[in-house]
Amino acid sequence: MATSSATATATVQRPVEHVWAVLADHEGMSTWGPGLTVTLVTEGAPDRNGLGAVRRITAPGPMPAIVEEVVDFEPGTRLGYRARSGVPFKNYRGDVVLTPTSAGTRIDYAISLDERVPFVERGAAALVARVLLSAFVRACNR
Repeated sequence: MATSSATATATVQRPVEHVWAVLADHEGMSTWGPGLTVTLVTEGAPDRNGLGAVRRITAPGPMPAIVEEVVDFEPGTRLGYRARSGVPFKNYRGDVVLTPTSAGTRIDYAISLDERVPFVERGAAALVARVLLSAFVRACNR
């Protein structure tokens, strides 16, 4: 089975420490979108938001909650997660990489998932990457 992936990139005029603080605060994701509720189901180790942390994201409406597990955690640099449930895609994964620049912080937000229907998942991955990056950038600029 093929994998679809897409990366959306933006630069914010904030230091990487600020951007990381927003990214690694799972419960703070509740401020990213109207009606979102994010709870930490399982704490990671050694950082409570780190490797092994499991977060539950609920949104208004009939959609099921999304449950994600942190699978990569490099403070100030990278956070990777995979969906355990609640998404319509098989092997859904997100990876966010932060790079300090002279203008602030470059954010690369990548989404990957198994492609079951050619072009549909590819387009979905690109859309999800752009939407999540846009919400994250807004949160970083507050």
